[in-house]
Amino acid sequence: MQQQTTYKPLTLITPTAAMSPSVHGGRAKCLQRLVRMEMPVPVTVALSFDAVHDAAIGNLPDLADLLAPFGDAPLLSVRPSSQDPDWGGPSAILNVGMNDARYVELINWLGEETATKLYLRFIQSYAIHVARLDPDEFHMPDVTDAESLKAMMATFEYETDEPFPQDVDSQLAEVLRSMARAWDGTTARLLRQAKGAPADAGLGLVVQAMATGTGRGECGQGVIQFVDGTSGAPRIIGRYVSSHLAGTRALGPETEGALYLTRDPRGPSLEDLCPDQYAKLVSYGDLCRARLREEMEVKFTLQDGALRIIDAVRVQRSSRAAVRIAVALAEDRVIPREEAVMRVEPAALSELLHRQIDPTAPRDILVQGIAASPGAASGRIVLTASDAQASASRGEPCVLVRRETTPEDIRGMHAASAVLTMRGGVTSHAAVIGRGLGLPCVVGASDLSIDRKTGKIVAADGRVLHAGEMITVDGTTGQVLLGEPKTVEAALDGAFQTLLEWADEFRDIGVRANADTPADAQTAANFAAEGIGLCRTEHMFFEGDRLGVMREMIFAEDGDDRREVLDRLLPMQRADFQALFEIMAGKTVCVRLFDPPLHEFLPSDKAGLRDLAEQVALPLPEVTARVDALAEYNPMLGMRGVRLGIAIPEIYDMQARAIFEAIVAVGKKGIAISAEIMIPLVSAMREVELVKSRIEVIANVVRTKNKADFDYRLGVMVETPRACLRAQDIAEHADFLSFGTNDLTQMTYGLSRDDAGRFMSSYVQQGVYVEDPFHTLDIEGVGELIALGAARGRRSHPDITLSICGEHGGSRSAIDFCRKRGFDYVSCSPFRVPVSRLTAAQLAIADRLSQ
Repeated sequence: MQQQTTYKPLTLITPTAAMSPSVHGGRAKCLQRLVRMEMPVPVTVALSFDAVHDAAIGNLPDLADLLAPFGDAPLLSVRPSSQDPDWGGPSAILNVGMNDARYVELINWLGEETATKLYLRFIQSYAIHVARLDPDEFHMPDVTDAESLKAMMATFEYETDEPFPQDVDSQLAEVLRSMARAWDGTTARLLRQAKGAPADAGLGLVVQAMATGTGRGECGQGVIQFVDGTSGAPRIIGRYVSSHLAGTRALGPETEGALYLTRDPRGPSLEDLCPDQYAKLVSYGDLCRARLREEMEVKFTLQDGALRIIDAVRVQRSSRAAVRIAVALAEDRVIPREEAVMRVEPAALSELLHRQIDPTAPRDILVQGIAASPGAASGRIVLTASDAQASASRGEPCVLVRRETTPEDIRGMHAASAVLTMRGGVTSHAAVIGRGLGLPCVVGASDLSIDRKTGKIVAADGRVLHAGEMITVDGTTGQVLLGEPKTVEAALDGAFQTLLEWADEFRDIGVRANADTPADAQTAANFAAEGIGLCRTEHMFFEGDRLGVMREMIFAEDGDDRREVLDRLLPMQRADFQALFEIMAGKTVCVRLFDPPLHEFLPSDKAGLRDLAEQVALPLPEVTARVDALAEYNPMLGMRGVRLGIAIPEIYDMQARAIFEAIVAVGKKGIAISAEIMIPLVSAMREVELVKSRIEVIANVVRTKNKADFDYRLGVMVETPRACLRAQDIAEHADFLSFGTNDLTQMTYGLSRDDAGRFMSSYVQQGVYVEDPFHTLDIEGVGELIALGAARGRRSHPDITLSICGEHGGSRSAIDFCRKRGFDYVSCSPFRVPVSRLTAAQLAIADRLSQ
């Protein structure tokens, strides 16, 4: 049995010292690796997490043992060392041990001005970060001389009733205690938890001999990295500040004493001044990349020409750079491809797919809502879909602001640059369509009130905005901003494609896209979706003049009249499907038959009702009465989906015929397509039997008429709890079961997804739900129903195809759930396809590594 390593509270960092990132933190472990690579690292002692925790409650380590490696009268730095460098930590304290006696020595060695600056900076740092005194009382003076030093010392004594401590033991003890307590503070804990750290994450500290970068020879300090943190491209970046050029303007008005690193015609450089040391830095960068298998930022000093490496940290990088760096490391065989795939956060890909607000841009936040569709866009406020279309026709970007959107708003959403709604959650109509279109969207901004009559919006702080004013929607953070902040464009490059190609080598579940239009399908194809897992045909009926024809069908008196009207829609539907099939050539397209209640296609305002009466040539009172008669108390549980298909079969007949004729048409062009027809909202086997029999008849009619043969598969969208329970019977008549998690979640919880945003945050905060079930798949409840339905479906049909096609399809937990239960694929919005491909690969790799 392997012997457990024993770690000491204090560890002198040597090549063989027992150290671990989980005990001493990432910075301490990295310094040991630098020492092992024989880099000139100053003497350093690491304090373990336990030692720092003890310091926070007053039990300091043995200071004599801690100080022993540093000799007499040392100058020290103390830096935080958390397990993950991204979790941060307290500010570093430099020049611990500085006192009056050492100040006199430094005057003789460095001169009064330099020595005074060092002492002043230490007093300032100690006063603010250790003694927690008012920062306004400890500004660095314009003139650094003995008088200014005396004045700052007097201020410290006045504020604390004690003279500034002069012995290194006292100074170090207070520094350790202060940094340890700062880590345990509420603000620090919340900040690191926001970065993914556990609440009880430990902190280590590293105490290091100061390499001051001051002396008679060439002295200075700098930082160097070998890759651009924004683009990820290889490039030497950093700065070097020479002590002997302090007070000069070597680079520009903002950087006194700074030199370029590499040779540059604009001014002096470290490469010119100290070519040997510069060459060593470059070689150290190559060594870090090869041995640490990472792009590192190296902090260094020169003291009388001698190079010292004081720290190395992972280069901070943008999402674009993260992808490019990971791919480059793998292509150079520094890391394997699997590791490159694992290193990139899926959320980073989502950022690359959309324009984002520049991180440096100021934000005037108007309201915080729910981030429903990522990306950022600015535009002038419009309050109706028709206004959005008018704005688009003038070439003016706009933001469609609604209480909530309905299918009638589809054309306005297509025309808008972004969408903002007061109601709704992450699976509301606006959110679903926004993600499908790649349209930035914020929903659930309930702190806003909207008055369409006066054309104004009122924010929670009382600010009033009118239609035509400029706002910006940040669908990545859920913020709505006043004005038009600077944005950065989407960045898809070769590294992006390469990473996803590698991901496809490792993932073990298919990824399709939810795509309702040819534009959606093209986006899905561009992102290498394996097909369309959900085509919601109802959205096609809102395009162009189709809405009017659809309304005529609704007002038709009988089946013959409905067929006559639907015959006018047939060529339009056929053209839609043909376009989808051509774009997805060689892949599978799953078409969901008509689902929504008919009232969604009818107007609700007086002007719309008057237009409808004119269109159908009926008196306004009769039209109003018919519209009222179609209204339902709970339309999402009313006559929709398969119920509509059985009650008004002419709709499904027309759609099936359009699908089959489109298959024939693309077949004549030599395009192979695998078509699937999906019946929505099924809850009983008999519903499937009735629809299936009619579709089979229509398929045979189209085959005979066109003298062409074709295949198709028919399946069920499982969206009701009863369908899960009766899946064994239903699967006997289905080729596939696709679980629609949006409606299934609604019906399992008895909760409207459009209204949940009003109280969901309160429920999550109070622990009623761990997460919003419309955002993260409820594995315990909804997941159990899905698992049960899948198992029962396989009893009667062992080879049945299983998938999920709701908005959860792109989430990590849902993909993991489906993989573990042997599902064939997940289907998500087109812009989530790359994220899902990467996520599926990471889950597969993680499973393999854990075996």
